[in-house]
Amino acid sequence: MKPDFYDTLGLAKGASAADIKSAYRKKAMEFHPDRNKAPDAEEKFKEINGAYEVLSNPQKKSAYDQFGHAAFDPSSAGSNFGGHTHTQQNGPFNFTWQSSQGGGQDDFDFGGFSNPFDIFEQFFGNGGMGQSRSRQVPTYKIQLSFIDAANGCKKEIVLDGSRRKVTIPAGVDDGQRIKFGDFILYIDVLPDKIFTREGNNLFINQDITLVQAILGDELSVPTLDKPLKIRIKPGTQPGTLIRLRGHGITDVQGFGKGDLYIRLNLFIPTKLTTHQKELIKELGL
Repeated sequence: MKPDFYDTLGLAKGASAADIKSAYRKKAMEFHPDRNKAPDAEEKFKEINGAYEVLSNPQKKSAYDQFGHAAFDPSSAGSNFGGHTHTQQNGPFNFTWQSSQGGGQDDFDFGGFSNPFDIFEQFFGNGGMGQSRSRQVPTYKIQLSFIDAANGCKKEIVLDGSRRKVTIPAGVDDGQRIKFGDFILYIDVLPDKIFTREGNNLFINQDITLVQAILGDELSVPTLDKPLKIRIKPGTQPGTLIRLRGHGITDVQGFGKGDLYIRLNLFIPTKLTTHQKELIKELGL
């Protein structure tokens, strides 16, 4: 019988994201094979990372809470994440992908959390644990704009004097690593002037005037692909969040999309004409 993921991390069911992260940090440090020389340390380390991979992902965690391990068993009726694993050759690169039982679409896995040592390195950084197995593959750094990382892109890179074309999947985040056969790319994402990212959700700030806040209005707001029109209600308060479902970041492992949140900020003019001041006084605002 497979161990319960919550038990593996020493948690109760319903633990918060912060509790999961804290428990993972403690357990991973304790059982990392470079630090713990017990015969079963490596197997325990893999179990810890497997539990964290599921419980740290909101979609996977929800499925696990509802169906348990059956959520990831392709032979189970409750499975949305199971499937068959394949490898295909794309030029000089091998890519592993899974065909999903539930959605019928092919979800490409370009590394992600498939290797427990990759999880550890992404979580803790590169230092402090000696030469783990994943470091035997050479790692190179690639810098991406926020939009390229969010939408995915094709890039031509130069490695050891030779040019190679790589496909960056949509949704990669700053600090992630993508394995392309014989090398790994470390992703460095530049900040954006408009969008900020929290997980797979996006946030933007939108200024509105006092008149718009009081009377309501229709606004055009940016998204990752094209501007969209939204309507704000009369009497909208400063700091109000408007949620646009499915307009966030594509999950890099293929589990849907996040949301876009528009934070409405009240713009107060610093210079008013005498007539404008008189009108505001008359209104008692």
